[in-house]
Amino acid sequence: MTVLSALRSPRQLSREVLAGMVTTLALVPEVISFSVVAGVDPMVSLVASIVLAVAMSVLGGRPGMVTAAAGSVALVIAPLVHEHGVQYVLPTVLLAGVIQVVFGLAGLARLMRFIPRSVMIGFVNALGVLIFMAQVPHVLNVPLIAYALFALTLAIIFLLPRFTKVVPSPLAAIVVVTAIVIIAGLTVPNVSDEGPLTGRMPGITPFLAPLDVETLKLILPTALSVAFVGLMETLLTARLVDDITDTPSHKGRESWALGVSNIFAGFYGGIAGCAMIGQTVLNVKTGQARTRISTLVAGVFLLALVTGLSPVMGQIPMVALAAVMMVVAVTTIDWHSVKPSTLKRMPLPETIVMGMTVAVVVLTGNLAYGVLVGVVLAMVLFARRVAHVINVERTVAADGRSVRYEVVGPLFFGSSNDLVEHFAYADDPESVTIDLGRAQIWDASTVAALDSIEAKYGSHGATVTIQGLDQRSTAFHRRLSGHLSADG
Repeated sequence: MTVLSALRSPRQLSREVLAGMVTTLALVPEVISFSVVAGVDPMVSLVASIVLAVAMSVLGGRPGMVTAAAGSVALVIAPLVHEHGVQYVLPTVLLAGVIQVVFGLAGLARLMRFIPRSVMIGFVNALGVLIFMAQVPHVLNVPLIAYALFALTLAIIFLLPRFTKVVPSPLAAIVVVTAIVIIAGLTVPNVSDEGPLTGRMPGITPFLAPLDVETLKLILPTALSVAFVGLMETLLTARLVDDITDTPSHKGRESWALGVSNIFAGFYGGIAGCAMIGQTVLNVKTGQARTRISTLVAGVFLLALVTGLSPVMGQIPMVALAAVMMVVAVTTIDWHSVKPSTLKRMPLPETIVMGMTVAVVVLTGNLAYGVLVGVVLAMVLFARRVAHVINVERTVAADGRSVRYEVVGPLFFGSSNDLVEHFAYADDPESVTIDLGRAQIWDASTVAALDSIEAKYGSHGATVTIQGLDQRSTAFHRRLSGHLSADG
């Protein structure tokens, strides 16, 4: 599905437009909440979200993915704002944007392929839990009528698709419930309670921090965190949307586009952002959006709400938005991955990685931390597993004058460090052959281990012949052998 094909299809075009509008309504309270966390004015985050949504609709490499001022970035930038002041936000955002541009242009987005499936599933499940938990405060300690509105919202979401799918049921639910509140004059917590909506655009962000080395030292750690947290969340979300839509995306383009968009948002708005995972799932899964039209509509509609319709937007009941996002949270979780039958079949290390990813995300409230811990744990468990996969078989010739060792398995630092222990140096004859036809050399640690084996045999007067290596391993061994020690 392309933009042109959507424009030629009234049905798909209406689907894209309506999905973008629903996404905007779900975006507003979250963006306002995150502005409070970051310590900036709500209008700053809302305007930055408009810039990000529109810019990424044009520049981004993943159609349908929603980008705005996100909670992960707010959490990272908040300590800097609270300790040194809001004037350091702009230089931090600009530097983070430059880092993201360099990351994308350098092709480093390909590193995402090293994130294991177990971490990805943990990321998705943790996301669902976080989205759900974030909505719980909006349905606690509220007037009784709010619970009735909450139930009505859920009823419309689940029942309307049985009669028609022309209008997205979440949008219909929000419109109906908001209309009831306005017409009946009901008093329930609404969007305006989350932060003031003035309707005035902030304009170009003034550069108030001193432009010197001290400022660079101060903002660099935060800028690096903003850049990589934003990239990680964006690229993981892009991968999730790839799976949902069965279409590929350009991760490198998505990375540098995020950097450029954050620079734009910094100058006009004032804060950085990244992919909004919950709203993206709402857009592509619930709203069935597939093109850049939906995210462009989300940005334009948010602009209309902020400038001209802020009084109406402020009256949207929070319980209605909470109900929509709770449904999104429940549908986001990969329930198949946590079924007892699935867990029984899965290798225990992968289940541990998934569980740890979820636990860290839920405990810290930061998706990036969970992913980092999950990847490191997966690497440790993998290295531990493959460290024991090599097998060495010893065969002595009939005449007792030679011995042959056949090594089977991948040879790298995790498996080759104890390779020297598999040989009987004192008992073997003078001719030793090591057959690596069913093994491959992957790093310098293995070459060093083979050199050590040859040296040990040399001290016993034996000669070692290494054979069976493929062309790549032979060239690698020949280049490094004998040059890895001070005596080499």
